[in-house]
Amino acid sequence: MSIRNLDFLFEPASVAVIGASDRPRSVGATVWRNLRAGHFEGPVYAVNLRRRELDGQRAVAHVAELPQPPDLAVICTPPATVPKLISELGRAGTRAAVVMTAGLSAAQRQDMLDAARPYLMRILGPNCIGLLTPRLGLNASFAHVDALPGELALVSQSGALMTAMLDWSRANGIGFSHFVSLGEGADVDFGDMLDFLASDPHTRAILLYIESVSAPRKFMSAARAAARNKPVIVVKAGRSSAGQAAAASHTGALAGSDLVFDAAIARAGMLRVSTLQELFIAAETLSRFRGRRGEELVIVTNGGGAGVMAADAAADAGVKLCTLAGQTMARLDEHLPANWSHGNPVDLIGDAPVERYVATLEALAADPAQPAVLFIHAPTAIVPSAEIAHALVPLLKRMPPRLLSCWMGQAGVAEARQAFHDAGLPSFDTPEQAVRAFALGVDYARNQAQLMEAPTTLCPLPAVDTARARALVRQALAAGREMLTEPEAKAVLTACGIPVAATTSTAPDPEAAAEAAQRIGFPVVLKILSLQISHKSDVGGVVLNLDTAEEVREAAAAMLQRVRTRRPDATLLGFSVQQMVKLSHGRELIVGTTIDPMFGPVVLFGHGGTAVEVLADRAVGLPPLNEPLARSLVGRTRVSKLLGAWRDTSAVDHQALYGVLVTVSQLLADVPEIAELDINPLIASPAGVVALDARIRASAACPAGEANFAIRPYPSQLVETVAWQGKEITLRPIRPEDEVQHLAFLSRVSAEDIRMRVFYSRRSIERSELARLTQIDYAREMAFIAAEPNPEGGEHTLGVARAVADPDNDEAEFGVLVRSDLKHTGLGLLLMEKLIAYLRSQGTRRVVAVVLEENDAMRGLGKRLGFKEGPPDRADGTRRIWMDL
Repeated sequence: MSIRNLDFLFEPASVAVIGASDRPRSVGATVWRNLRAGHFEGPVYAVNLRRRELDGQRAVAHVAELPQPPDLAVICTPPATVPKLISELGRAGTRAAVVMTAGLSAAQRQDMLDAARPYLMRILGPNCIGLLTPRLGLNASFAHVDALPGELALVSQSGALMTAMLDWSRANGIGFSHFVSLGEGADVDFGDMLDFLASDPHTRAILLYIESVSAPRKFMSAARAAARNKPVIVVKAGRSSAGQAAAASHTGALAGSDLVFDAAIARAGMLRVSTLQELFIAAETLSRFRGRRGEELVIVTNGGGAGVMAADAAADAGVKLCTLAGQTMARLDEHLPANWSHGNPVDLIGDAPVERYVATLEALAADPAQPAVLFIHAPTAIVPSAEIAHALVPLLKRMPPRLLSCWMGQAGVAEARQAFHDAGLPSFDTPEQAVRAFALGVDYARNQAQLMEAPTTLCPLPAVDTARARALVRQALAAGREMLTEPEAKAVLTACGIPVAATTSTAPDPEAAAEAAQRIGFPVVLKILSLQISHKSDVGGVVLNLDTAEEVREAAAAMLQRVRTRRPDATLLGFSVQQMVKLSHGRELIVGTTIDPMFGPVVLFGHGGTAVEVLADRAVGLPPLNEPLARSLVGRTRVSKLLGAWRDTSAVDHQALYGVLVTVSQLLADVPEIAELDINPLIASPAGVVALDARIRASAACPAGEANFAIRPYPSQLVETVAWQGKEITLRPIRPEDEVQHLAFLSRVSAEDIRMRVFYSRRSIERSELARLTQIDYAREMAFIAAEPNPEGGEHTLGVARAVADPDNDEAEFGVLVRSDLKHTGLGLLLMEKLIAYLRSQGTRRVVAVVLEENDAMRGLGKRLGFKEGPPDRADGTRRIWMDL
């Protein structure tokens, strides 16, 4: 991940076009014309082998002849010339290039990257349309029109789609801070762009058109960081399953790559939309509704038909219409005619004067539920729409951002719509469009909440014998098998503490099966055992509810004949004989794992049983999972509604179910050889959970494991116990479950110590900031806490040292804070030594901090550790300290 030198790419002081031309319809001519026509204030240079002048401006034949090295070079020359040009530009001092050229071979592309690397030169492309920064008048592209200036940034992998969006947005008056075509993304990719745009003050929302992601962990880290700062909205091509190869497992067949992409977007706190139009609708809505969490809507309209249309659209979108409070209904009764709708939608009646509109919205503004309001107006001859708009704007600007508007029509409402637009109030053309915008906002708020949600305590998990699970998988691989037998797969689950039905295996002999059944106890389930048969019920390889030894013998003999007929190619190893589990109020579920080609290991949950693929009721999540993430995963399925209590059916043990999902997630980290896992069915009941069938496929390529997770899991290997002040304490990375514990720690730090740390006093901490302190991205930041046990069985946090690295891992800014009653005990030194050792192991080049000049304790600690000090900044009373690692 790197944003190094991207400022030269997007905000250059000078630009050179290599391959500039006056040949009509050539890329070089188009880029040169666009750059010259864009009112870019810096110098622009032309490089052309044959021409000494272009459009009245001097041209040079070679890069070495340029009067000065350009900040940005735009290359429009044949593929074979690109690597050499990159090398020449890098030596001259250029630090960014846009490579428009298409058709580079793999070798040429690699030569290009190798030539750029010694100079840390950034490359956009190859095979791209280019980029535009309208605020600077920079149009370094061969797009057919320029972009309007604005506050949206758009990044696209598709050049053709980019030009179409540029055309459409210009016609609709939509402006951009940056408009970027990634092309092949050999160097600058989505992760880099997200990092750069997240801190760009000129960008209020980031729009992405994605076809594929080449570096998923980098992408997820950058996306999670960016989505905390501003809305990130995504259109992803390839929703259909056409062309996707079906996997052998249920999980593999159900967890299509598009479903996984949805899960990744949600996990990162971004929003996915379906169409290009929705991309801009969502950007407008989220920018105005930033921070809103309500999911209910009130519809206000001057026409019953429009209200019905909006209500129907809300039902289709799953948007709930708010039930108005009694006091709100009473206020509305005071101001509305007797024949008003007396409910939601609120019908003002077509003859409504301006005062009725104002009184209605004032009443809704005072409703204790504070619902969002969709205001719909159709023009009438009684009151001009503009009068209504100008009367409402002062009121609405005083309200929290919770109103959407729909001015139906064209010329008759144009002034009203413009008045709302000028006031920063989102407006839409149709009721359906407005409702869809609100529904997108609800989805976005849920994804954002997932970013900040944390359990109050660690999810209680059973004891796990990781070594046993790993050994069982590796034994199968050592025997030359990828497929584990059912008893072996269940043994892996047992080692992980997941309850399984008692199971044993026998030879393919009916008498042996009957004897095994007698040992287990009746009733039993009989299953065929074959590595070539994944789904046993498909070939008649499962018989339930066998109550006697004779029934088992007969079923076994018939099964052998049946399976040999239907699958003559399969080697029959024998039978699996299993205890018949009958749980009261049990529900059949599926839990599984598979490897997505883009995002790596994923966990699936859904409705289980033999009809699992027909029902296709499932959701997937990216590991690592904790309890809130497991709860969210379950909640995204239809079967989740059946897991609670209804009529005479008791609710299942949800904690046991979440525990299975978290355990399976951890299993993927601990046993990287697991390629596929199915638990189907997993029976969930009020008494707990039990796995009735299990299937595991292993791979010596180790496709799972922490290294292949798109999100870096908790680094448990960094936990250690150390001696301090005559007792043992734990030094470990912070985790999301520490939120309550961390708040208690901060309450025992004095206001003065807080001021020394963050340069100002504070009385409280926002929930979102507390989540940000405990839910860190271990791929790019670290926070070590010192903790000791408390009498209640939990922990007290004694101190914390944290560091956040820049995207290049060049510098990491650190901070350390200890409980005020524990100062001068060596705790800060202990934490800093662990943090510095960790940063050094990660290749961080320098650790830095800005401290108050008066913070003698921190400056003294720095000197003990070997930090250097810069000169004081007289303007703000601070001093920079650093250590080269």
